[in-house]
Amino acid sequence: MKRISKLSRAAILVAVSFGVNKLVAILRQLIIARQFGLSSDLDVFNVANNIPDMLYSLISGGALAVAIIPVMTEVMNKKSRDAAWNVFSQVANIAFLTTAVLSALVAIFAWPLVQHPLGIAPGFDISQQVLVVRLMRLNLISTLIFSMAGLLIAGLQANQHFLLPAIGPILYNFGQIFGAVILAPNEGYQIAGMTLPTMQMGIDGLVYGVLIGSLMYFLIQIPGLIKFKFRWASGLNFRNPDVMKILILLGPRVASMLFYQLTFIARDNLASHLPLGSVTALTYGWMILQVPETLIGTAIGTALLPTLSEYIVKEEKEKFSQTIRDVSRVLIALALPAAILLSAVLQPFLDFAFGFDAVGTTMMINTTRAFLAGLLGHVFIELGARIFFAQQNAKIPLVGAGINLFLFIAAGIIFDEIFGAAGIALADAIAFSGQALFLIGSYKYQKSREMQSKPNWWLPGQLQGKTFIKALIGSALGTLAAILVSGILPVNTHGLIAGIITSMAGILTILPFILPEIQLLLHL
Repeated sequence: MKRISKLSRAAILVAVSFGVNKLVAILRQLIIARQFGLSSDLDVFNVANNIPDMLYSLISGGALAVAIIPVMTEVMNKKSRDAAWNVFSQVANIAFLTTAVLSALVAIFAWPLVQHPLGIAPGFDISQQVLVVRLMRLNLISTLIFSMAGLLIAGLQANQHFLLPAIGPILYNFGQIFGAVILAPNEGYQIAGMTLPTMQMGIDGLVYGVLIGSLMYFLIQIPGLIKFKFRWASGLNFRNPDVMKILILLGPRVASMLFYQLTFIARDNLASHLPLGSVTALTYGWMILQVPETLIGTAIGTALLPTLSEYIVKEEKEKFSQTIRDVSRVLIALALPAAILLSAVLQPFLDFAFGFDAVGTTMMINTTRAFLAGLLGHVFIELGARIFFAQQNAKIPLVGAGINLFLFIAAGIIFDEIFGAAGIALADAIAFSGQALFLIGSYKYQKSREMQSKPNWWLPGQLQGKTFIKALIGSALGTLAAILVSGILPVNTHGLIAGIITSMAGILTILPFILPEIQLLLHL
């Protein structure tokens, strides 16, 4: 029997840990939703996270990670682990100073960043804007901690260690739950006849929960650094060619992440002019989209980058290409059914989870379905971007991110007036699908030039095309099975139970159609 490959083990480990994290994150959001509802305070809290989240993503969370991993992989293969850690230290020192300076600037200029017509919440009233500024400044502390944790995670993943980086987000969510259950409520939660203590901090309690979670997120990475014999080196050595290689890669990557984060700012800018609760509906809809996107796209992509980088360093081009073909089939087989079936069975889960009124639930359903229309594009961006990052090429992903931002703003302006929050979510689906098409098309063009053949830019390969058709047929039949089962359930069946039963009926119907791709996932 063929053994599960190293890449498959890593992908499964990351997917399982991400799954646990998503369950904890959903629990966190349910607690917050039940406590604050579609309220002004929660809209403010979600908007106040935007710029701190952008700083984290630009510096350490997303930008530096994909620049560091390919270069550290190269240094470890050609030199030594000690040399790789030395490079890592120099980059970490630069990142820390950069984050600290930018955080201070954001804190100083918080008012215009919130109030300006092109800012994050020009449509809020003055009391909401005052609260956004205060919460955003508090969030900047966690941004500094997160930035360093993100760097540590990149260093561990370069050493192909994925467990502690995957546990970190789980602890972060527990920190936020502590904030929501202990720090924020006016009245203590009742659990098993006991009343939990509460600090009665209101929405501020959620921010302090973020601070606690970010600290745990950082500390859990320390044992991994000890295991891989990390030694910090002081100084800022810009003359080191490997440090310069990372910084050169970082330029277009930072610009890419900036474009990506600007879509969130544009999203909240548009939503701030819509009815109350629109920002929160978009936040929750995005959160639901991120469950399958993270379990499928991010998990596989996270495990994939070090492996692809190693193939490039060792010049194993056929393994590189075959891995991309196999991963493409797996992504299609998992993402397409997930988007279609989840769209069909949403309502009972949303009714149970959030307890919104009919208007709020309808807004959530429409918004989430619009987001899910772009799930396939989202997961293929995870693959497409890493194809180029593994080759230490950040320029193509930069152009893709620019296309994403342009499509989102153009579609958002058109659709938000027609469909409200769902129109903004639909703009997201269009933008991310367009970016994915560009990335995969660019890879096919690159490969055709290497092989001196006619490019087949946009069409999938034969096996990928067959997988798409099978997954589409399976999804249609699975959705039909879910609808039929829903129709025969007793009227008084609990919403959560009904949702689980109909979902299982759909999954079991789809499974035979995608079984070969699931088996392929185990042996990538």
